[in-house]
Amino acid sequence: MGHEVVGTWRQVFHWGPFLALSVIFTISTVTIKCAAMWWPPTHSLGGFLHLLAFLTWVLLTLFNYFMAMLKGPGFVPLGWKPKLESTRLLQYCDFCKGYKAPRSHHCRKCDRCVMKMDHHCPWINTCCGHWNHANFCYFLFFAPCGCVHALFILLPSIYRAIHFQYYFYYRRSEPLVYLSVYGFVLTMFSIGLAIGVIIAVGMLFYIQMKSVLKNETGIESWIIDKALDRDRTEEEGEFIYPYHLGWRQNLRQVFTWSGRPKSNGFTWDIVDGCTQFTLTEEQIKQKAEKRDRTVLYNIMEGYSGRLFPCSKGIKVACCFPCTDEPRITLCPGDRVLVTRWKRHWLYGTKLLSAEEKQVKQRIRGWFPRRCAKEMMDDNENLSDKKDD
Repeated sequence: MGHEVVGTWRQVFHWGPFLALSVIFTISTVTIKCAAMWWPPTHSLGGFLHLLAFLTWVLLTLFNYFMAMLKGPGFVPLGWKPKLESTRLLQYCDFCKGYKAPRSHHCRKCDRCVMKMDHHCPWINTCCGHWNHANFCYFLFFAPCGCVHALFILLPSIYRAIHFQYYFYYRRSEPLVYLSVYGFVLTMFSIGLAIGVIIAVGMLFYIQMKSVLKNETGIESWIIDKALDRDRTEEEGEFIYPYHLGWRQNLRQVFTWSGRPKSNGFTWDIVDGCTQFTLTEEQIKQKAEKRDRTVLYNIMEGYSGRLFPCSKGIKVACCFPCTDEPRITLCPGDRVLVTRWKRHWLYGTKLLSAEEKQVKQRIRGWFPRRCAKEMMDDNENLSDKKDD
């Protein structure tokens, strides 16, 4: 069984990679310029090794960044089918026209089923998943390390530039750091960027390493939480997460000397007492319960799909759902199957007409609660159909 990798250089032409590479380029360029004045690499071996160390951080960051982008997470082939007896234990993807391999999930932004999907990352313009997880973690480690080193260059450079007159008259034997007004502003801006990368990317590295040590993705953590809260029958017994092999083995699943993760993306090492389909069976049961909670709503007031719909009231505009999930455009008379409720917002799947089904298979997202009214009679019929 093979997997598909579709990473290309075209992925760079997106606001995420453009912004990420701009930050790396700005910090690196300003730091190299300041290092050449503060500790010139041509004047001593220490200066040369110092600059070489910083360039190593930059190269390692860029290498793993592009590897994570171009290697891709690994995609389940379109129309993929397992062995016949396994089909009832797996979920079917209507978009990819095939079955979802264990641990795979459909990404609406990549429009593909992603192997061991953790999340869609706009900075690399693809998902973080099975095949690129190690390179993504390396990138998250080397970027803050390089920024810490950059601060040890930029901060003394700023100090010497401010006290340029003192060093010029009294410490002439030491290298001088001169910054124009533009150079001073750019250096201060680079310091701010470096601090931001250390905090933001460092926190993301911590979160990713927690996931690796437990051998679970962000999506799987959510599934586990729901599995532990779900009322289980005696036949089901206690839920056991099948992929937690101990932190040492979990690390070896992702980080290898060859650079290739241990699994092929379709079959996985599991703990005793579990099968390859333990987690997918749990997902199927959770989705069945989710369907039982579905409530049909009729749209009474149109909604444009805006993030901050001020026309719907200040509370609705300010108390929007904190998620990257989409909003859906609705017109009076539309009907929506709602599965999640917030005080001012609802989340559901729009029932499509025959013409709309030819264009899209599913429209799902958030919309203001005030736009909809629960359809009591139709919900009774919906409950009867579920019972049948």
